[in-house]
Amino acid sequence: MRVIFAGGGTGGHLNPAIAIADRIRQIEPGSEVLFVGTRRGIENKLVPAAGYRLEHVEIQGLRRSLSLSNIKTLWLALTSPSKAKKIIKEFKPDVAVGTGGFVCWPVIRAAASMGIPTALHESNAVPGVAVKMLEGCVDVIFTNFEETKNHLRHPEKVIRVGNPLRGDFSKLDYNTARDKLGITGKYRYFILSCGGSMGAERINEEVLAFMRDYVAKRRDIFHLHASGSIEYEAAKARFSEYGLDSVPNVKLVEYIYDMPLQMAAADLVINRAGAVTISELALLGKPAIIIPSPNVTDNHQYKNAKVLADAGAAIMIQESELGPGVLERAVDTVLGDRAKLASMRENFSRFAIKNADLRIYNELKKLVNSKSV
Repeated sequence: MRVIFAGGGTGGHLNPAIAIADRIRQIEPGSEVLFVGTRRGIENKLVPAAGYRLEHVEIQGLRRSLSLSNIKTLWLALTSPSKAKKIIKEFKPDVAVGTGGFVCWPVIRAAASMGIPTALHESNAVPGVAVKMLEGCVDVIFTNFEETKNHLRHPEKVIRVGNPLRGDFSKLDYNTARDKLGITGKYRYFILSCGGSMGAERINEEVLAFMRDYVAKRRDIFHLHASGSIEYEAAKARFSEYGLDSVPNVKLVEYIYDMPLQMAAADLVINRAGAVTISELALLGKPAIIIPSPNVTDNHQYKNAKVLADAGAAIMIQESELGPGVLERAVDTVLGDRAKLASMRENFSRFAIKNADLRIYNELKKLVNSKSV
């Protein structure tokens, strides 16, 4: 099978696409895969690292305010499909898949106009601009949340498949993970927190204060926090300033490289509300305190978090609500109530769909075969 993936800008758009591509190559080793992105996105780091070829199309999003940049955006919207068509003609894909980001628009639009089978994957609860623009011309729309189809004009095209994940999140159980990390018999609870791979200054400030004021006094809790690369030096200085260097049950790191293992062992996770993170938490059934980022397109993290909070799967705290004692009270609410912990685990697990990458592969094969008849 020959497949073009269009998506970029964030890891939330790229990692599901790479997970699908990996599954395709696992089942059909002779498959050819091509990614199309922009020259500015994270795809330029993630795609080559995963061993896939990357081509570029110039496109950008509209700004909400009046800007000369919007004139360029409109021009690129008109001219980029011709560049995409050239790439498509040279590659000759059996199917084209868009996973989010503005680069989806020219690639998927061009592929559909050329009679090539097309699909979209939307990982967030509320679909993004690109998906809404393209839903009329694609054959199928894969979703992570059940609620997503309520925001689309063509719900009949929707197949809920979950969110494809990279890593071994489904292969580790709680007790085995705790044994590997040396937590068993040493700590009653393990709290895992982070604010994204790049970091979040406000979350770092609040979590470090929480470590100082709460965790340092609770030696039955172990707390691991990842500050993110940009904020690490500042967080490390604050960690030392608070005297946390000498507290044995807290640890600060720049990045968590073995996230499947750490998350499997955790009793409570404090994190953002990106679609990939939510899918990881759901697969493992982890109680969570979710702090949606206010700095994302269309406030989609808040919408993801609200779906979870309304379902009793997580506690949502907006950044504007953070302050002295807020995290302490939220953690006490969860860890101090075993029934609530169990209820949150069960409720979050209801959002999990296993083997999303395999489900998508099977649907893509059906789509290709149906179009070739």
